[in-house]
This record gives sequence, C-alpha cells and structure tokens, in this order.
Amino acid sequence: MDALALLKKDHQTVEKLFARFEKKPSKEIADRFVRELSVHAVVEEQLFYPAMRKAAEAQELEEAEDGVLEALEEHHVAKWLLSEIEGLDEDDERFEPKCKVLIESVRHHVKEEEGPLFRFARRLFKRDQLDDLGKLLQKAKKIAPTHPHPRAPDEPPGNLLAGGLAAILDRGRDAMKGLIASRTNGKPRSSRRPRDLHA
Repeated sequence: MDALALLKKDHQTVEKLFARFEKKPSKEIADRFVRELSVHAVVEEQLFYPAMRKAAEAQELEEAEDGVLEALEEHHVAKWLLSEIEGLDEDDERFEPKCKVLIESVRHHVKEEEGPLFRFARRLFKRDQLDDLGKLLQKAKKIAPTHPHPRAPDEPPGNLLAGGLAAILDRGRDAMKGLIASRTNGKPRSSRRPRDLHA
C-alpha cells in the first residue's frame, strides 16, 4: 500500500470512530481515537513530513514545504487536545466539548492533507517512492508511541529519539493497564483451589 493510501485509510478509521462518538459519546471510543491519532501523528512526523520537506526543498516547491509546516502546527494543537482528553473522565463536563473541538480540528486537517498536501506528494514522489514510503509507515506504526506526547519534538532527529523512548513507555503502560483491567473485571488468576497435599 502506498503512503497516501495508508494515510487515507488511517483517516477513514478515525472518521468512523468520530461518527460513533458523535452518535453515542464514550470514553472507550475516545480512548480508541486518541490511540489511533497518536500513532498516526508520530509516523507522519517521523517519515512522511520529513520526506515531503526534503523533496519540496530539492524541487524548490515552497508551497509544499509551507503545507507541511502548517500540518505540523495542526498536529501540535491536536496532540495537546488528545493529551487533555486522555486525562479526562467521561463524566467530566469538559470531556464532550473537548472531543468535539478535536474532531473539528482533525477533520479540517484531513481535508487540507488529503487535498493540497497529497497533490504535492504526487508531484514530488514517483510511484515506487510512495510505495517504499508506505512500507516504512506500516513498519513504523507497529512500534510507534500509543499515547500523545505534546511536549516531544515533532521533527527529526529529536522526534526519532523521543518517539523510541515514548513507544517503550507507552507499551509498558498499556500492558499494565490491560493487566489491571483484567484483574478488576473479576478474572481470577486461577479458578482452582489449592489441594491439600496431606489428604
């Protein structure tokens, strides 16, 4: 799958979550779009945007570079909102309004990205380059941080270093959260009673 198709598929996944949230807001759905958007933003910032900027600079296409800079700023705002949403309980009075603002912001970002920015990408990259970039994005998604880190750098090399450490911490945090959830949901370690060895 080429880079643009992969990113568009991510956008569609998030849009489906947004639509579900708008019908019936829940922390569970919000947590899912927080995770999806966190991973998506990181891989764009680590791979897609730097490749775009490098190609735009090489081909002296200043508008494309400006588009990437705007996208980075939109990511910055979104990551702060994601971080705040992640920290809110579902019954907090700010939870739904904050999610609505995020949804509006992300929809605007997607429209800009799939419009002008993707058109620039088609001009800047050959088909095989987009395919190679797509493969890299797929691999990066498997090891990307799963939570928002708005204070982390959003450009190489800082984002690559911070992203690696954040991914390790996030995945450890996710594992602990899953373990705690499984224990609090009434799943005992073992349903067997210890046998009396002396009987």
